[in-house]
Amino acid sequence: MTAKASTRRYGDLKVAAIFLFPATIGFVVFYIWPTLRGAYLSFTEYSLLTPPKFNGLDNYERMLHDSFFWNALLVTVEYVVINIGLQTVLAVAIAMLMFRLTKSIVVRGIILMPYLIANVVVALVWFWMLDYQIGIVNQLLTWVGIDPIAFFGESIWGIPTIALINVWRHMGYTALLVFAGLQTIPSYVYEAAEVDGASEWSTFRRITLPLLRPVLVMVLVVTMIGSFQIFDTVAVTTQGGPINATRVLYYYIYERAFARFDFGYASAMAMVLFAILAVVSLLQLRLLRAKESDLA
Repeated sequence: MTAKASTRRYGDLKVAAIFLFPATIGFVVFYIWPTLRGAYLSFTEYSLLTPPKFNGLDNYERMLHDSFFWNALLVTVEYVVINIGLQTVLAVAIAMLMFRLTKSIVVRGIILMPYLIANVVVALVWFWMLDYQIGIVNQLLTWVGIDPIAFFGESIWGIPTIALINVWRHMGYTALLVFAGLQTIPSYVYEAAEVDGASEWSTFRRITLPLLRPVLVMVLVVTMIGSFQIFDTVAVTTQGGPINATRVLYYYIYERAFARFDFGYASAMAMVLFAILAVVSLLQLRLLRAKESDLA
């Protein structure tokens, strides 16, 4: 390497460091430090009114016998399964329709529009639309001869309703990610399949899905992490009810921390949630072979 090239490279590193410095500070202040602080508080008894008092593994032992924690975890898993399953299937279907029928920027903008609306606003709008007495959805059900449904007031409907609201909001964004992945698949692969007489379903199953695997893995990991962190929709609509049917883990952590000021126990649950997300993400990346591509 010549002296001129070395000087230029050093100059590029300085410029990159200048641009990365604000983001690095923000990452340390808002992510690294809160994580370390939360890990420390998870081993303490802390209520804001008194200094943290170290209590070892008492919070984690308490968690093992906390029926509300296990209920919140099961409710969260139910939400994640419904949300991820429907969102992924619908997103792939929408992406395939765009890829086959139209690549219009206007269509992509319309599909992305729900994602651009704040989640609290989306939750409030659907909360009013699904209201048992005055909601337009129940009015339509009454007109076709179906009894009104308490979407947010019955245990059996609470989590599926919240999941469907978030599917509606996020599936357009997910579809665009999948659509971007579809555009990376070489056209000659489909031309070869057409020459061989492969059907649409066979082409999708044997060519499209395998070649989309890296994108789908990324989508699944991101949506999985986001789904486990569901909070705002629950806080705006059901607030954990009825009878704990929609009290997801994130909302239970919030209640313990900011309603009961039990910050030590809330931090312990947050650390457990962090560990669950880390393990699930690593398993997804490993089992779905995220680093491999069938195009190689």
